Amino acid sequence: MRLDPETLEQFRDTVARYVRERLIPSEEKVADDDEIPQDIVDELKELGLFGMSIPEEYGGLGLGMFEEVTIAFELGRTSPAFRSLLGTNNGIGSQGLIMDGTPEQKEKYLPRLATGELIASFALTEPDVGSDAGSVRTTARRDGDDYVLNGTKRFITNGPRAGLFTVFARTDPSTKGSGGVSAFLVEAPNSGLALGPKDKKMGQAGSYTCDVILEDCRVPASALLGGVENVGFKTAMKVLDRGRLHISAICVGAAERLIHDSTEYAIDRKQFGEPIGEKQLIQAMLADSRAEAYAARCMVEHTARLKDEGRNVAEEAACAKMFASEMVGRVADRAVQIHGGAGYMRDYAVERFYRDVRLFRIYEGTTQIQQIVIAGSMIRRARRNR
Repeated sequence: MRLDPETLEQFRDTVARYVRERLIPSEEKVADDDEIPQDIVDELKELGLFGMSIPEEYGGLGLGMFEEVTIAFELGRTSPAFRSLLGTNNGIGSQGLIMDGTPEQKEKYLPRLATGELIASFALTEPDVGSDAGSVRTTARRDGDDYVLNGTKRFITNGPRAGLFTVFARTDPSTKGSGGVSAFLVEAPNSGLALGPKDKKMGQAGSYTCDVILEDCRVPASALLGGVENVGFKTAMKVLDRGRLHISAICVGAAERLIHDSTEYAIDRKQFGEPIGEKQLIQAMLADSRAEAYAARCMVEHTARLKDEGRNVAEEAACAKMFASEMVGRVADRAVQIHGGAGYMRDYAVERFYRDVRLFRIYEGTTQIQQIVIAGSMIRRARRNR
């Protein structure tokens, strides 16, 4: 789908109003309970937010990249837990299936992912495999008409909720690195699939991660994503550009929320006989935050347009993700500083956001991985142009 500007603005307004009137007032309860209320989950489904990036033919909205980041800007203004719940269905949990799945696999799973009936999860990371994703140790052995999977996955987003895992496992033990890795669509429950306890995290209460343990987990050969062995790592890499842009947009939204809250506080809070917003040092922090958030928004929007044009945006997406995730950390730090002692108290959202946004610099590729991607692309381009 490519929405006309008026329709996209109407959809954006609907989501913005829902975030403002429903999600933001629920943030504190979600943080305290470490759980998103079921009625909110149902409302997110009704809004179609679980299927934003899933093609219309499978019941999704089929949004393009620019349209998706436009909505993600609004979702970023509230607790990341809400976005995390529906994010895997739109991103890493579905995009591999959309890009490389067989027609039968798409028909079986995508309609249920689009409605939120099925929650997807992306099981790549392992206890000793993080940034070096090509070193997957989980194994998949062919046994007649089945594959048998063994291994442990770690920090798996939506693991406790998921009904479908995209599991990456080594099908060719003789091939070192990424070349021998395949992707499998593993349904839950499965007698060979067990979940560890929910991880106790620094922030993002209400979003869940856990270990996923595969012990002689048997799946049919039809579960092999795309029906082809040893190309799973290529599938994983394909989904990253979209995921990195989505996270970048969420970072921008979070930064804009923090700037709004800090500005409001600076207007109301008085010291030395006047609002602290009249103090130049406070104004400097507000101005720096605004300029950085604006720069990140421009990067995300520009790269999203390039991707919609069919351009290779691996370098630009890495730039956006690196800058936006680092930017929101700086904005959150300034927001706490502007709030002073109050910013360290859980009575104010800036304290929670300060912890929540720290994760953005780690997942979908750490800042250091983005630096490697960017520099590698630059060097390859320079060599080609010699």
